[in-house]
Amino acid sequence: MNPVDTFNLDIRSLSTFIAVLDEGSVSRAAVRLGVSQSAVSHTLDRLRQALGDALFVKSGRGIVPTRYALQAGPHIRQILDDLHSLSSGPPFTPATAEFTFTIAANDYQRDLLLPGLLSVVRQEAPGIRLQVIPSGIPTADMLRKDLCDLIISPHAPEATDIMQRGLMADQMVVFYDPANRQAPDSLADYLTADHIGILFGTGEKTALEGSLAARGLTRRTVVTVSNFSGLPSFLRGTDMLATAPKRMSEDLLQDFACAPLPFDYKPFTLLMLWHKRNQTDPAHRWIRNHVNGVAAAMNDLDTQPI
Repeated sequence: MNPVDTFNLDIRSLSTFIAVLDEGSVSRAAVRLGVSQSAVSHTLDRLRQALGDALFVKSGRGIVPTRYALQAGPHIRQILDDLHSLSSGPPFTPATAEFTFTIAANDYQRDLLLPGLLSVVRQEAPGIRLQVIPSGIPTADMLRKDLCDLIISPHAPEATDIMQRGLMADQMVVFYDPANRQAPDSLADYLTADHIGILFGTGEKTALEGSLAARGLTRRTVVTVSNFSGLPSFLRGTDMLATAPKRMSEDLLQDFACAPLPFDYKPFTLLMLWHKRNQTDPAHRWIRNHVNGVAAAMNDLDTQPI
């Protein structure tokens, strides 16, 4: 392999490499970067010459990365992150800032925390627009590839480049319509009842399903919905059960009764997740602080005497 020609390496060419690696396609990388396919191909040719490796080779109708490209990918991502962090840009002033901030959250986290965040943003930073997308069971790549700026979820990807902060605790309970049944009085009663299940729109099951399967337990799920917002309509007027976070009894599921699960299931912590490249970004930090502030205010309400 030839010595690396650093004079043919720059942020744009390295970004092109990452785009092709992520997309697995020159055409899709071109769309992502907003350039022509020929521009991407030309940049790849320069990179091949500079790095002394083919990087991507044809496979069927597509392309696949070489072993060198796969090994170099994490290092090049880190180089780009370091270059982007050299300057934090102009000072952040909430009142005059204008940008879109994307938060990944399922409907439970979305409805719990983000209306309060939007209220603060509209008052203090009216030029900031919030975009909320589903998180499902989040992956580190959602943050690495800039699919979102922040994730709110109880599920933290195991990755050293993903930062996290705990927001609030919650626990899973079983909801039911008290006009049609009582709370399950045993594990057997719970397992033999008809259930409403959750299968996120992104295809993942809840952690509860995995926990039951690990114990060798099965329950009868007669209908599956893609988010927690689908539970009330199916639960109302039936003898079915729905297992969901207890805090939903304060809003979405307030018309139903709830009871502890008839088996041990640990409480969970709702987390705020972001990529470490945004750790010191002033705008990102401002929004994180306000998400934490909304959660802290709700925690304070929880501890007030009745």
